[in-house]
Amino acid sequence: MLGACVLTLGLVPASDARAHSARPQTSSTSRTSTSPTASSAPAPICEVTASVKRCFAWRRRDPWSSGASIYTNDFVVGASQPGVRAYAAWINSATTDLALYPGYEGPGPTPLPRGPEEVPPTARGRLLATFNAGFYEADAKAGFYVNHTLYFPMIRGLATVVRYANGRVDVVSWQGGARPGANVVMARQNLSLLVSNARASALSANNAAWGLTLHGVAAVWRTALGVDAKGNLIYVAAPDQTSASLAHLLVSLHVVRAMELDINPEWPIFVTYGAPGAVGATLFVPNPNQIAGRFLYPSTKDFFAVYASRRPGETQPW
Repeated sequence: MLGACVLTLGLVPASDARAHSARPQTSSTSRTSTSPTASSAPAPICEVTASVKRCFAWRRRDPWSSGASIYTNDFVVGASQPGVRAYAAWINSATTDLALYPGYEGPGPTPLPRGPEEVPPTARGRLLATFNAGFYEADAKAGFYVNHTLYFPMIRGLATVVRYANGRVDVVSWQGGARPGANVVMARQNLSLLVSNARASALSANNAAWGLTLHGVAAVWRTALGVDAKGNLIYVAAPDQTSASLAHLLVSLHVVRAMELDINPEWPIFVTYGAPGAVGATLFVPNPNQIAGRFLYPSTKDFFAVYASRRPGETQPW
């Protein structure tokens, strides 16, 4: 928990201030509109205590792109977790395409073709970011669908990041059938919603329901992906987090729905690229178990890639 600390993240204009796993019960999702709209850079994250206010500015990570699509911020979590630093990335859904790629072992054992298992070389000219996905689907008993291929059937009620045929992305509680309809081009599930209706889910208090941790420690590295009220994505990674503290952190970032992604020290990774062609790859989340070029060659597990969008609803590079 953040104790007396309040973190605020708005979507009003702000300058770039250089300035695996137990399966929880299902939960419902709100009907908050998340259609992508042109969004300005997020406002600074401010930590407020009884006597001190400190603000942490977001930094644009794609200066070579015309979209101003990727901003990152790292900040001290709060008074109740001294020295713990969280890492957040804001992704403008109106100017980006979200893609999903299987790895050579994840989403899990399947005889189906896995595609490139890396960022396709032909698509690297507009690559903005890459980041980790969730648990192996075979372990999580969850669905995985991309490139017209159903790797694992979708499970009703589970948290799902979805990309629709019109280019819109969302994080929802899945209410469809075992196979996505024609309006869905990508769907990846992991557990149930950690945040719903802009509040921590009731199940978030049950730490045992959110994955097996290294050595059974309650607070470990955890990652999550959420959506704000304007339909922009927010990725979060932080050490020393329980499911409850991660949910609280996401709520403080004004996420309306969110799902936990991978956990434990080995897996958190968020990479940005300083120039077209995947040049200048940089680990935003500091993890000695990962390298910046991780997704530029075949990956063990599935992962997400973010591209500069050329037109709404364009086909995912494959």
